[in-house]
Amino acid sequence: MSENKLSEIRDFDSTSLGMFLFSWRKHLIIISLSAAILAAFFSSSLFITPLYRSTVVLFPVSSNSVSRALLSDQPAAKTDILEFGEDEQTEQMLQILSSGKIRDKVVEKFDLMKHYKINPRSKYKNTELHRQYESNITFRRTEFMAVRISVLDRDPQMAADIANAISELLDSTKNAMQRERAMKGFAIVQQEYFQLRDDIARMEDSLRVIRELGVYDYESQSEMFNQQLAIEIARGNERGIASLEEKLSLLAKYGGAYVSLRDMLEHEKKQLSYLKARYEEAKVDATENLPQKFVVESAYKAEKKSYPVRWIIVLVSTLAAFLISVIVIITIEKLPAFNALKKNSFSKK
Repeated sequence: MSENKLSEIRDFDSTSLGMFLFSWRKHLIIISLSAAILAAFFSSSLFITPLYRSTVVLFPVSSNSVSRALLSDQPAAKTDILEFGEDEQTEQMLQILSSGKIRDKVVEKFDLMKHYKINPRSKYKNTELHRQYESNITFRRTEFMAVRISVLDRDPQMAADIANAISELLDSTKNAMQRERAMKGFAIVQQEYFQLRDDIARMEDSLRVIRELGVYDYESQSEMFNQQLAIEIARGNERGIASLEEKLSLLAKYGGAYVSLRDMLEHEKKQLSYLKARYEEAKVDATENLPQKFVVESAYKAEKKSYPVRWIIVLVSTLAAFLISVIVIITIEKLPAFNALKKNSFSKK
């Protein structure tokens, strides 16, 4: 078949379609207008409850530990409390926001069972409540690694209040989760710190008793007594020799214990200083809190509804009605020809 012939067929087909639409124009216009009017009517507040949207935008913080951010003496471990979090912190925030702990607190605070008009005696009341909650309250990560809390509700003020409440609950929920672990860590460090402090006190008591016996500095006393003993021996001072031998005997008896206690005490005091720093840090983590997010945008009462978008419903319904009408009319027109063709094929057989 030549190119001209194909062009003629295409021209014929498009012309036929145009003529077909023109010949049925009244019917198509009436059907389309009717669909538009019905769509506008059935998408009104009489049939679909309008919903209002409120949003909160948050950035996570980079540091969760108060002591690490403010008290750590190690530059490598210290973090900036004013620094925004990254991808990992954003994922953690999303997981906490989606948790049942926050959901249950929101449900209780705003009495959502009653607000969503769910029958409290229903067998599947919790399933319906959770479905409504997840449908109306969503959490999404933005392209800038922030988190958007979005709440839909028929009451615009309720939507704003729920969104802001969830933002506030993030702090208390995350802090409670961290405090549980921080308290256990603090209890461990506290026990070790107090135990070591008591051990040091006992060693100091023992060292004081030895000093009361006359052992003040084993090394210097031993050297001094030996030098003096040599002098007294050279002089032949038996009384002095006896006195020095008595003192050397005392040194020999308690000197080893003195040196052990002194060296151990020095080491344990260094360890106590390290444990005290850890104790103070653990105490701060267990008792103090920092905000867990930066609030970029708080929720406010919406002035315009977000759902349903009536013009989209009307447009889609009108186009759908138009296309379905065209298909039905073509089918009705072509059906006799198709039946005739079918009869001819059977008669030839």
